[in-house]
Amino acid sequence: MDAVPAPVTAPPRHGLPAAPARPRGLAAQGNEGPRPARRAPETLHPALWLGHQLGRSGAPAVGSGFAALDAELPGGGWPRRVLSELLVPHPGVGEIRLLAPPLVAAQRAGRLVMIFDPPADLSAWALARLGFDVDQLLVVNTRARVIPGSDSLWALEQALKSGHVGAVLAWLPPRLRAERLRRLQLAAHNHDGAAFVLRELAAAAAATGITLGSHTHGHPNLARLTGDAQRSELELPLAWLRARYSNVLPVISYPYGLSSPAVERAAASAGYTAGLRIDGGWLSRAEGNAFALPRLNVPAGLSAAGFALRAAGVLSR
Repeated sequence: MDAVPAPVTAPPRHGLPAAPARPRGLAAQGNEGPRPARRAPETLHPALWLGHQLGRSGAPAVGSGFAALDAELPGGGWPRRVLSELLVPHPGVGEIRLLAPPLVAAQRAGRLVMIFDPPADLSAWALARLGFDVDQLLVVNTRARVIPGSDSLWALEQALKSGHVGAVLAWLPPRLRAERLRRLQLAAHNHDGAAFVLRELAAAAAATGITLGSHTHGHPNLARLTGDAQRSELELPLAWLRARYSNVLPVISYPYGLSSPAVERAAASAGYTAGLRIDGGWLSRAEGNAFALPRLNVPAGLSAAGFALRAAGVLSR
């Protein structure tokens, strides 16, 4: 017995014949026509992007003043409407000299440049030698806390949100909650210029959710070392990390991904619990050696399609 019901047609009206019934499942296909091409997210709004477009921006970049650096930065310079965070080992390593060209360029374009919370008194003579108009430079020290309980980042956030500042340079406090940094990032969307924030590397590395592992002391091929040389390359970095941070995982990432059974035994003796190769793809249930764990190789410049193929296991190199 056929269980498929016959198509239902409406009775004819005013003597006109009824329209023929469309085949089931094809009701909408006949009159759709070609579908419009999908528009790129950045054409809809400058704040939209795809995952592989994080380095892109609709606005022209701000030149760094160094051709070699511009060649490495996405877009050929420092981005606008975002925070550019620089991690330094400690203040005073030349960060102002590095960032002077875009800051000076903003001043020469007639726009205000603001510097927040420099870690030491600035030298007007040195700033002038770098090209700054010192009389037009606004330096704000929010760490004085004239009003107890005040928010030291409020002035920086308002400067970014205003949209009237040409460039911003700020040293952030060592302890900074993730939500406060996120508020600054959102405020920077209104800032049509470069915005630089500096943090000490040690403070950033100690942030919640970050764990640290070892990559040896001098980055040698461990398989070519023996005895004390091999042992020191394994022990020194783990001891250095543990003396400075509490979020250390006893995991070694072998330089160049090269190891050997002897290296794996030495790593275990040095206090490590696992070792990582440089390739090998996804970890399988058959993997039984914690000191030869595989990794998924994601080379620089990999396209979204290439990443999808590697994630699917089609390509491993």
